[in-house]
Amino acid sequence: MTTKYLHTMVRVADLEKSMAFYELLGLQQTRRTDNEAGRFSLVFMAPPDQPDCPVELTWNWDGDEGLPSDSRHFGHLAYAVDDIYAMCQHLMDNGVTINRPPRDGHMAFVRSPDNISIELLQAGDRLPPQEPWASMENTGHW
Repeated sequence: MTTKYLHTMVRVADLEKSMAFYELLGLQQTRRTDNEAGRFSLVFMAPPDQPDCPVELTWNWDGDEGLPSDSRHFGHLAYAVDDIYAMCQHLMDNGVTINRPPRDGHMAFVRSPDNISIELLQAGDRLPPQEPWASMENTGHW
């Protein structure tokens, strides 16, 4: 018996804002379904070279009163990045709070507009510690 990864689903309160956030991470839309009868949209976003590993953004057109909540019960999504410092700077430059800075040159955490925890991991070896990251404090939690 085999198992094949399909996707991870997260509920979002503002589809456009959430899509823009995942685009900052380098993901792109791979498919979309708008269901008029059910009044919801499903948008699948994945890294360009991994279209078979998407995150499914589920947006209820009439809102979802439970969002955004802490979402820590969900866990987190994790993505490897080529340069964790450059990615974190890119995110900060676009208004994203770095909750757990990459002080170790290896790992950082940010939150999506819907409070989903996103882990960023340096691909390959850790990068040498670098300012301002090495002395940056945590903000909130992840």
